[in-house]
Amino acid sequence: MIEKGILLPLIGPETYLPQSNEEILETCRRYSDRFIPFCNIDPRGIGNSSDTDFTVWLNWYKDHGCKGVGEFMPNLPFMHPLVQNFFRQVEAIGLPLTFDISDRIGGGYGLYDDPGLPQLEYCLRRFPNLKIFGHGPAFWAEIGQLETPADRGGYPKYPIKEEGVVPKLFRRYGNMWGDLSAGSGYNALARDPEYAVKFLTEFQDRLMFGTDICRYDQKLELSAFLLKLKADGRISSEIFHKIAKGNACRVFGL
Repeated sequence: MIEKGILLPLIGPETYLPQSNEEILETCRRYSDRFIPFCNIDPRGIGNSSDTDFTVWLNWYKDHGCKGVGEFMPNLPFMHPLVQNFFRQVEAIGLPLTFDISDRIGGGYGLYDDPGLPQLEYCLRRFPNLKIFGHGPAFWAEIGQLETPADRGGYPKYPIKEEGVVPKLFRRYGNMWGDLSAGSGYNALARDPEYAVKFLTEFQDRLMFGTDICRYDQKLELSAFLLKLKADGRISSEIFHKIAKGNACRVFGL
């Protein structure tokens, strides 16, 4: 059973169902025993300028209970001045941020990065106090070396023959965290259970379970996968608890 869930508003022209921060806040106010709010702001808003000051809004949402920012998914490069301006202010406010990521500009949503995630690495280095939660296919596909760059746009099914850039970013940057939700997070682990055990064990303090989309008939493949690893003794109960609940409680002060 899932005790509590974090609700992330969808905003911006790329999303399929734009949703207000205030709707999320109201839902979490009504069901405060079950839901926790994030806020979301489009970096193109309020002037479409790299000089825009978002701190009034970020502080207001933080003061009203928002525990983080996201799912941040404008279809802009990580290195775009609008994105860099926004990251700088989120870091100063002290909120973590979760992104979605794309392998292309145009025709979808999510921040763009090149193969090998060099733009994300630049952000991790430039904003060391900003906890960044990796999420999405073009992030999790690079848990292992890609056979071709095109594989980052989907769910590679081949096993991890050699580590990719994702575990290296975790080792190098303490502000790199992992959001294991959605098919991308599940696939990153399920494609090679042997490597999954190593990855979950090494980075147990910075990985978090998630569902991505919440509906009554949703299949929680990640939940079943993690439970089986625990039942088979391949990960400890302590590691399971951290990923399922403990890390979120710690980082969000729950």
